[in-house]
Amino acid sequence: MNARHPAASPWAGRAAPSLAEIEAMAEAARAAIPAPFADAAAQVAIRIQDFADEEVLAEMGIEDPFELSGLYDGIPLTQKSVMDSPMKPDTIWLYRAAILDEWCARGDVALDALVAHVLVHELAHHLGWSDDDIAAVDRWWE
Repeated sequence: MNARHPAASPWAGRAAPSLAEIEAMAEAARAAIPAPFADAAAQVAIRIQDFADEEVLAEMGIEDPFELSGLYDGIPLTQKSVMDSPMKPDTIWLYRAAILDEWCARGDVALDALVAHVLVHELAHHLGWSDDDIAAVDRWWE
């Protein structure tokens, strides 16, 4: 028996979920979005990274990359015009390391539920909802 890998450990051979596994959780959450919002959800790209880029963090005034688990990058549907020519696709960024850090710190929620929560929160920004609007629908912290 090795001290680093005890033979009877239920954690042997396990690793943190990969970027692809987090993406699969996000896609499953998107597939579960109800009909009134499903079409809008399907139009947004989902990208997974370990952390937000330094430029994004600086622009948002965030020093600790673990403080940002998701970000909507685009023009909310409520602000779009037919005259707008898209510069880039609307994108929801999910930051794996920050999500895993929050998941570990909470200890009371399934990882796929947390990924879904972050995705829905960012999708709500695409729909033009404010943080107060989101809080009225998603009482996540309770």
